[in-house]
Amino acid sequence: MGFFEKVKKGLNRTVKVLQTDVRDLFKTTGRLVDASFLSELQETLLRTDMGVVAARAVADDIQEQFRGRVVEKDEVLEVVKSSLKALMAQDEPTIRVAEEGPTVIVFCGVNGSGKTTSIAKLTKMLVDDGRTVVLGAADTFRAAAVDQLKIWGSRLGVEVISGPPQSDPASVAHKAVSKALEVDADFCVVDTAGRLQTQKNLMNELEKIKRVISKLIPDAPHETFLVLDATTGQNGLSQAQKFTDAVSCTGVVLTKLDGTAKGGVAVAIRRQIGLPVKYVGVGETENDFEPFDPNGFIDAMFS
Repeated sequence: MGFFEKVKKGLNRTVKVLQTDVRDLFKTTGRLVDASFLSELQETLLRTDMGVVAARAVADDIQEQFRGRVVEKDEVLEVVKSSLKALMAQDEPTIRVAEEGPTVIVFCGVNGSGKTTSIAKLTKMLVDDGRTVVLGAADTFRAAAVDQLKIWGSRLGVEVISGPPQSDPASVAHKAVSKALEVDADFCVVDTAGRLQTQKNLMNELEKIKRVISKLIPDAPHETFLVLDATTGQNGLSQAQKFTDAVSCTGVVLTKLDGTAKGGVAVAIRRQIGLPVKYVGVGETENDFEPFDPNGFIDAMFS
């Protein structure tokens, strides 16, 4: 399946919410675009957790084009989709690849967001593309995370650099990047401990990891991906803002889209935080992981 088909399947619950609520807006043939209709439309969009900013912008576009007219569902949906596509537009590459030497990617996020699994899925994608990868298991406080990464590394045929339990995560990141330089790997992907955005000491630890890496490769890490669980909806925005403020995240990996009616949070992340969504997880298997396509995503939401 391509991106549209996978995301449509993953967004099944979000799609059902939209189909039901939008259909309810048009219980009769045609609907006058007035203040009441615009308010109901905003409420419908907000149920997907796309946020007030995006929902209001879409309603404003509908008002500008149709106010005072009687419209049908399909013509309204076309404007809604085109408006959301404009809001979601992003020019950034999925990964900002280093001009020379290894491209270093640091993953961060709260516990349970799907961070280690996302690293494994991205690594598989890179390996399948013929790239060489070194993994850094810098979540030294949770033995299960290190073991999980080692299992994936063995399965995918990539080296995993780790340290003793409770050791300095920055030292593991340093060793991983050093190994990537030594073997001339294409990518070094570093896992970090899950943390709440309010834990100042752990946020400082992330900053240290990035400083240590930059001493080995001046413009690294080239990407700092924040992994967000889509089922948290608007709560994920607080995480995104705090992590971005602390460690300058460059993009979001949005996981568990297949289990949420809050798929619109991708729109909120883009508009309210300004971060591009880089990848999405749309299922349980190692292949249910896709580079993000904003237009395909919006089409799938309203399919």
